Amino acid sequence: MPKPSVNYGVYLVTDSTPAILGSRDLCAVVEASLRGGVTVLQYRDKHSSRDEAVATARKLHAVARRFDVPLLINDRVDVAVEVGCEGVHIGQDDMAYTEARALLGPDKIIGVTASSTREALRACEAGADYLGLGTVFATPTKKDAKSIIGPGGVRAILADLAAAGHGAVPTVCIGGVDASNAGPVVAACRAPAKALDGVAVVSAIVAAPDPAVAARHLLAKVTVAMIPQVVRAVAETTPLTHNMTNLVVQNFAANVALCVGASPIMANYAEEAADLAKLGGALVVNMGTVTPDGLKNYVQALQAYNDAGRPVVFDPVGAGATSVRRNAVKILLDAGHFTVIKGNEGEIQTVAGASILQRGVDSTSSLSLAEKARLVASLARRLGSVILLTGATDLLSDGRRTLRVDNGHPLLAAVTGTGCTLGTTVSAMVAAHAADPLLAAVAGTVVFGLAAEMAAARSEVRGPGTFVPAFLDELYALRKAAGDGDFRWLTLAKVQAVDVDMDVDVDEAEP
Repeated sequence: MPKPSVNYGVYLVTDSTPAILGSRDLCAVVEASLRGGVTVLQYRDKHSSRDEAVATARKLHAVARRFDVPLLINDRVDVAVEVGCEGVHIGQDDMAYTEARALLGPDKIIGVTASSTREALRACEAGADYLGLGTVFATPTKKDAKSIIGPGGVRAILADLAAAGHGAVPTVCIGGVDASNAGPVVAACRAPAKALDGVAVVSAIVAAPDPAVAARHLLAKVTVAMIPQVVRAVAETTPLTHNMTNLVVQNFAANVALCVGASPIMANYAEEAADLAKLGGALVVNMGTVTPDGLKNYVQALQAYNDAGRPVVFDPVGAGATSVRRNAVKILLDAGHFTVIKGNEGEIQTVAGASILQRGVDSTSSLSLAEKARLVASLARRLGSVILLTGATDLLSDGRRTLRVDNGHPLLAAVTGTGCTLGTTVSAMVAAHAADPLLAAVAGTVVFGLAAEMAAARSEVRGPGTFVPAFLDELYALRKAAGDGDFRWLTLAKVQAVDVDMDVDVDEAEP
């Protein structure tokens, strides 16, 4: 059994002491935090008896499994073995890595604390699955911290890890991090060749009056802070974006791909897909022009990229406009898996199974923001895809995390193909950062929207005709800024985590 894929973005470490937890039930606090967007859970309890720790760990594991979040046990490897959870986290004074691995077997996650380059390198060489770096700032929840290394110390460790060939080992920082400073901390810790994969917190969530709200705030801050590493990854790797799209937007889409740093190819003949899929890029299936031969090509290309394990972005253009298009959506959904499905409200409702009528590719809004959020979250869970519902407010969800992006400008709606080229932009981001498709999709959506805002503000832009070249210039400028390490534009990103009732499933949108 392979190790579970882990998103380390928002890593919660529990604390059962009265000073932090108070009189509240730990499982209730954890469940609320998971609803808010926590992506990894570590149970830390160094004082309870073994039997008490096992009983609590079993309860926490049951909660975490409902949210598909891994549970790791701090230090107490014997508890993790008995509970059968996903792994452990060990400190420098805990059980040795080799002994823990022997007890847990090869398929469990083992994380290691490191506060120096020497400790970090030693853990990576032993085989650690991830590192917890710190302590960043002084904190009352960890009184036995050997040293406070600050963001500069974390940055130095990250740089040394990259130089030693361990840049792929995930890292989180811990110690005094909360929603108020998470963004600046992630930015300050970022080394030229390696960035953090998340932040670990204790009291910022466990001691919060509303752990779900605290988790959502932290999720939004961390997501925004990590956008630059996605944008830089595109510029550094120049991923292929293979567009199977309509003739109207091919030239525009190719230019957009080049501006964000990707390498575009417009190829609708599926016999090429198997070879192209081996080049490490992503496929865009844009349903702008539907014909019997075109649909067969879409299906064949989708399966080729699925077989190669590469991302696929689906843009069901005008999905609800005709019975032909509605049937095409069903055929494509049955043919394979899409990493990201992007569409306006009507298109996403059609993908969800609603029988609606669209006027061409346009969409009229009939759902409230809360209803849209429930729609994207439930559809994401059902299909195992990231859902991106576009509009004045863009909503994105992977079924666990749901975010809204409010960047953009009305001029985008006055130009043919901007929705299609957003799909191209997202494909480049997902190709370069396949480990977290939601983060990649958010990054693409934010950059696209910011470029539109900046273009529209330019003095020479008087309408759609002057907007398009300015828009391409601003996309290019954002890519160049990210490559140069200039992230001042990130302060303009408008991203919030959205509260979605996880107990309510909207499997089909209402007509």
